[in-house]
Amino acid sequence: MDRSSLALSGTYDVDLQVAVGAGEISVATTLVARNDSGQPIDRLDLNTIAARIGGIRLGEVSVDGTPTATVIEGQTLRVELGGLLPSGASTSLRIAYTARLQPDVAGSDWLFSRVNGTLALYRWIPWISRAVPFDRPNHGDPFVTPTSPAVHVRLTTDVPMILASPGSMPVADGLTWSFDATDVRDVAIVLAPDFAVTSKTVGGVAYRVYARPGGLAAARVLAQAERAIEGIGGLVAVPYPWPAFTVVQTEGGFGMESPGLIWIPKATPAANLAYLIHHEAAHQWFYGLVGNDQQAEPFADEAAADMAARTALDLSRASRCPRAALDRAITAYSRACYYEDIYIQGGLVLNRIRRVMGTARFWAAIHDYLAANRLGLAGSRQLLETLRAASPVSILPILRARFPSLYP
Repeated sequence: MDRSSLALSGTYDVDLQVAVGAGEISVATTLVARNDSGQPIDRLDLNTIAARIGGIRLGEVSVDGTPTATVIEGQTLRVELGGLLPSGASTSLRIAYTARLQPDVAGSDWLFSRVNGTLALYRWIPWISRAVPFDRPNHGDPFVTPTSPAVHVRLTTDVPMILASPGSMPVADGLTWSFDATDVRDVAIVLAPDFAVTSKTVGGVAYRVYARPGGLAAARVLAQAERAIEGIGGLVAVPYPWPAFTVVQTEGGFGMESPGLIWIPKATPAANLAYLIHHEAAHQWFYGLVGNDQQAEPFADEAAADMAARTALDLSRASRCPRAALDRAITAYSRACYYEDIYIQGGLVLNRIRRVMGTARFWAAIHDYLAANRLGLAGSRQLLETLRAASPVSILPILRARFPSLYP
């Protein structure tokens, strides 16, 4: 058949061993996947950055205890199941690999790096996905992942480190850490030998900030994190989805989101800190709670997140690039204008729709979009159609002008 699907439910049990000085990691994952697609499949497509920038070396790959063939294509591991997996049936995949963290933050290396004693791992667990091309001319996110109901991670380092993770507070036992995360579509982690942890619990959410000496001002970060989660949650009228929200300092690259945890580079200018925390916090709803194909339709998460963040901060500006269509994949935008087109122009279009249909109706429709697609995968059309259905006046002219492939 040569068929996989995103309509799979998977749980992940992961052992991670880290040789800190060498930047070498060994990962062994047991994935139990149930086929919910309605049709049989005969392979799994798993994505991990280790396959693209970590020099991955595969070890054991087996399905229900039987070794199987695996092909590496970019960031995708195409794992043959050795037969058909009917709809409704489950299989257990064991996949082990070793890889090396990059010694710099150039290009995309910051996503999988060991720099100045900080180890940052993004998309390191082989996760159910599709064959998504990784390369792009900008910093767009080349990912799409369904939600997992349960992830358990055990991590062992060869020297003492402090772990920043999402989900439950990690439990340390010597050089070993463990934690659980639920209803997540990725698990990002960061380690450093000297993280200081600043925390507080407000409204049932445990806020945690991990910062190294001489880095981010933890008290200010903590205050902005609380402000962002409460402000954006109030706009969309959907409570923050997880029991903890972790903000962790990284050595470089960009701000980055993952469910329950965000990365903030240590060199973030003080004037930009509130905005960056708010933008990454907004991704907890737009991508975290309701996912989308971030490679093929970045508008659905980036424009929505940026508009929510800027509304919460009462912060707006015009785009610095010419007007562009907003229905393209990340590969269609230049490095110079990707942010201006998708984030800024996309947010301005959503704001125009808000003014046309009315603020109360707009945010009620956003609430409905999040509620209807909670923990699932949606996209630009679903978001825009929800707004269109709730508007008392036609927004079709706006949509046709900016989304020509969706509204010809």
